[in-house]
Amino acid sequence: MKVIIVEDKAAIGHTVGQMFVNAVKNNPKVIFGLATGSSPESTYQYLIEDYQTNHTDWSNVKTFNLDEYIGLEPTHPQSYRHFMNEKLFNHINIQKENTYVPSGVGDYVSLAKQYDQKIAEAGGIDLQLLGVGTNGHIGFNEPPADFDSLTGVVDLVEATFQANARFFDSINDVPKQAVSMGIKSILNARKIVLIADGEGKAEAIKHLVEGEISNLWPCTALQNHPDVTIVIDYKAASLLTKQ
Repeated sequence: MKVIIVEDKAAIGHTVGQMFVNAVKNNPKVIFGLATGSSPESTYQYLIEDYQTNHTDWSNVKTFNLDEYIGLEPTHPQSYRHFMNEKLFNHINIQKENTYVPSGVGDYVSLAKQYDQKIAEAGGIDLQLLGVGTNGHIGFNEPPADFDSLTGVVDLVEATFQANARFFDSINDVPKQAVSMGIKSILNARKIVLIADGEGKAEAIKHLVEGEISNLWPCTALQNHPDVTIVIDYKAASLLTKQ
């Protein structure tokens, strides 16, 4: 596991964004796993700016997102499909039919069971982007997490429920379930990069980098993966014994 500590969220976006740009240049048909939430926004902004300046070609890239809220249509302003369109896809030349987000409506249970097969048929994820929750969740795999889980329906715990309430008009509007890639799904990626900023993520990062593997901190499952890079700011790294 490689740990890169940078100044702030903007520096995280620059560092990780360049990893993705390099991956596209090295393999125009690269397959990415993508994340949502506030953590990757600076990375996506970097990719947009790179596209506008350097015209990196995304036309043959495929992407698979980690998760989606149950009950939100793709057009809902708080859906993760809408987030990805607004924060990245609408601003680069990726083909929308090559961007996959789990479905949170319709027969979402059956569709979730097909998601890992769809990833496998595409060739598998080359580079997976992850954030991490304050309780150590990756995707929506809450503690205690099943390290053998594949994509499926999950319940959101109170901490995650409360953390996401700021994005909705009312806490009553926050979905209580989501479709999420499982831990095993995530670990199937060839390379993983996890990002985190702020003191609120410091305890999770401490467990991830220096703690024991435990399903009470789902992010520690990444210790079982051969190619993981952690890119964090100084605040998120504040509890690490070695910096």
